[in-house]
Amino acid sequence: MTHLWVRAEQRPNEERVGLTPEGAAMLIAAGLRVTVEESHARAIPIEGYRAAGCEIAPENSWSDAPRDSIVFGLKELPEDGTPLIHRHVMFGHAFKGQPAGQALLRRFRAGGGMLYDLEYLVDEAGRRVAAFGYWAGFAGAAVSLKCWAAQLRGGIAGPVRQYPDKDALLSDLRAELDAIGAARPRALVIGALGRVGTGAADLCAELGVAVTKWDIAETAHGGPFPEVLEHEIFLNCILARPGCPVFVPASATTDPRKLRVIGDIACDPSSDFSPIKVYDRVTDWEKPALRVAQDPPLDVTAIDNLPSMLPVESSIDYASQLLPALLTLGALSEGVWGRAKAEYDRHSANLQEA
Repeated sequence: MTHLWVRAEQRPNEERVGLTPEGAAMLIAAGLRVTVEESHARAIPIEGYRAAGCEIAPENSWSDAPRDSIVFGLKELPEDGTPLIHRHVMFGHAFKGQPAGQALLRRFRAGGGMLYDLEYLVDEAGRRVAAFGYWAGFAGAAVSLKCWAAQLRGGIAGPVRQYPDKDALLSDLRAELDAIGAARPRALVIGALGRVGTGAADLCAELGVAVTKWDIAETAHGGPFPEVLEHEIFLNCILARPGCPVFVPASATTDPRKLRVIGDIACDPSSDFSPIKVYDRVTDWEKPALRVAQDPPLDVTAIDNLPSMLPVESSIDYASQLLPALLTLGALSEGVWGRAKAEYDRHSANLQEA
């Protein structure tokens, strides 16, 4: 019997989950065994999983799960260097040469486990079968506007937090922007036709922020892109991949510009393919803005778990997209799982020693 073990997230400010109680009930009805860890932070209460027929395990006990279990989480594992013996389904951020990702792959090699990276669960056409993109874009645009508002108040953005739903977020942000009394900024969204870009543009529209929407047609010439510097806010909504053009060169910190905030919603600064060259590390919930230029100010915000600002809505959306793939876990050598394994095998084979 295929055994799916849903672990508690161990990262601060992470309340999402990739399986709802309703989805768990469907997996159990399909013949899977489902264990769900207790969690002090998960946005969806454990009682729903218990009622669905799941087995309940103590929080953070996944390392003691039966060896043939498939451990399912979203964000990264504790970086303690221990060998990983299980098959894991998670966002590994390990296939673009990231240093932390290389360390993760070495742990899988040492333990004999395997990574099915959620970013690389794709259909026959290479499209991801599930993504948090819309809510990442929605929340990323919100944080970017908070950074802009903080600048107009003469400071830098303070901590951000979770919201019970999008209406609460919009109400909070609308009040913050209205209190400033200034005209709304203009935003440029690159990747506007995708889920991330759609979420970012929708947030802006809700708050009266004019949006210039760019996608493949507008960026096909490869740059440079002086228009980026003519908008107060730039929202990058495309994944860094080989051949990705540079949207914000290092010179942007000293070039004449109206640009005040860069929201790197794709958030992959350590990748060689990053299209934004003015920063080199992610930001976080406590310090969402990284100031990379002073006069005039230029802030970058790049939080890599943005959808957790709206954990209930983003969890339900993502889980519904992923469920059809989870229902095929009994055939790991085929379909989306077979393609994800091939991706892991390729990168694991090319792994360099530390």
